[in-house]
Amino acid sequence: MNVVSHSPSLLLGTRNASKLREIETILSEIPWQLRSLQEFADVGVAPEIGDTYADNAIAKAQFYARATGLCALADDSGLEVTALGGAPGVYSARYAGEGASDADRRALLLSELEQVRGENREARFVCVVAIATPDGVVLNTAEGTCEGRMILEERGTNGFGYDPLFVPDGFDRTFAELADSIKNRISHRARALLKTREFLLPPRQRAC
Repeated sequence: MNVVSHSPSLLLGTRNASKLREIETILSEIPWQLRSLQEFADVGVAPEIGDTYADNAIAKAQFYARATGLCALADDSGLEVTALGGAPGVYSARYAGEGASDADRRALLLSELEQVRGENREARFVCVVAIATPDGVVLNTAEGTCEGRMILEERGTNGFGYDPLFVPDGFDRTFAELADSIKNRISHRARALLKTREFLLPPRQRAC
């Protein structure tokens, strides 16, 4: 975590270790003290019941901000596959049901893709990042997208979620095969976080 003397605190609303590292890397130079949910063991998990990525990102940021008394950043993201009518979309994290693992979700997606062999393999990732205050005020939202295509076998061990099945445009490797230095420039979450980073630079650091 980066700690800046007299800097305001920003809670990162995720317990996903891979996502946390990604956020910390991209926001490493902002004049905020980045805080972790690991400091707040009693805080539960924010519900994800919204109809849009923005709804979920805002709800999660507000939930964690109220629970901790800190400004909080949260995101919601999803994979939209053209041949599946945009599925799994906003339900990406719940695609295989409650309690399912990343591997379970990838397996279900592969089984769905097997049914549409020869169809368009275009897909895109979408991410919305939101920041909220403890009293529920939404300070900022930012959206990022990354266009690409799906493959029918998992490749790579980096990243998480659907990364081993998604090849971004302009590359021949999956997100799970790309170096972090590349993914943290071109991914949907990176693009949303880079916009968020601009918001968090001075003089906005005193917003909380």
